[in-house]
Amino acid sequence: MPTPEAESAQIDHELHREGDAPRRTHLANERTFLAWWRSGLTSITVGFGIGKFGPTVGKVGSADWAYIAVGVGFVLLGGAFVLYGMSRRRAIDEALQQGRRIPPDDTWFTGFTVVTTILGLWLLVLLLFTS
Repeated sequence: MPTPEAESAQIDHELHREGDAPRRTHLANERTFLAWWRSGLTSITVGFGIGKFGPTVGKVGSADWAYIAVGVGFVLLGGAFVLYGMSRRRAIDEALQQGRRIPPDDTWFTGFTVVTTILGLWLLVLLLFTS
């Protein structure tokens, strides 16, 4: 781990050589990582709420398993958000240190979109047809 003086000298060197862009890019990457955490925690909370309290919304005992399954799906999705966010942050940090760009990860983004949509539609069907 670099000393505070060495880190300050490195930052000063980057600012004079490249302007403020590296620092701003690094901080933006940190904010994006925290957004993945917020999305993950939100999904986990939604999953807990659906799995724990969803069965009381519908007819008692009629579709408890389905609410629990959707809840588990959202909890797993939340965990995937957090893990992916960490992986993505590390990949971007490495790319920044090596001076290369990292392309968007369309495969993961598409997967997250599809899974979230399916879980949302499944929940909608449960709410419409089990109450």
